[in-house]
Amino acid sequence: MKELSLNILDIAENSVKAKATVVKILIDETENEKENTLKITISDNGCGMTEEVLKNVTDPFYTTRTTRKVGLGLPFLKLAAEQTGGNLKIVSKSKEEEKTNHGTAVTACFNKNHIDFTPLGDIVSTVVTLIQGHPETDFIFIHTKNKKESAVLKTEELRKILGKDIPLNSFEVITWIKDFLTESYKEAVDK
Repeated sequence: MKELSLNILDIAENSVKAKATVVKILIDETENEKENTLKITISDNGCGMTEEVLKNVTDPFYTTRTTRKVGLGLPFLKLAAEQTGGNLKIVSKSKEEEKTNHGTAVTACFNKNHIDFTPLGDIVSTVVTLIQGHPETDFIFIHTKNKKESAVLKTEELRKILGKDIPLNSFEVITWIKDFLTESYKEAVDK
């Protein structure tokens, strides 16, 4: 994929398909003289994966889908991370193993100075697309840079403010979310 934001979209969509009610997208950047890294974590409270699925999930020819014979989301993310000297870690507990504490966490670490580093891309559009497509899911999005928050959005808080009559995927709310995130990034850059 040409942008990491597309990998994030793909993995978050898998979280929703796994019946997650909460999906967290955490992006952490560190830029200083010693390191220039990017860490992306997507976690959920979905049905999780069994140990067998977890063992094979980064194999591009292994998929649980019935619509096609390959699954490339996680293998591509793993490749993108490893090409920069980084890594991919997946932790998952299936609903069968853990009745209350189940779900999956995918963490990818990248060295941003590496020539093969894939840019983050349009993360605002990724978050907006997820909310628009799944307004009933609680998304928590936090992007930090050098331990300072650049952008934070929690749909549960928006739902409390808007009440039950205004869906998160209404045109006005989606426009506000896009503008809010765009402005958050602009303010973070201006600081």
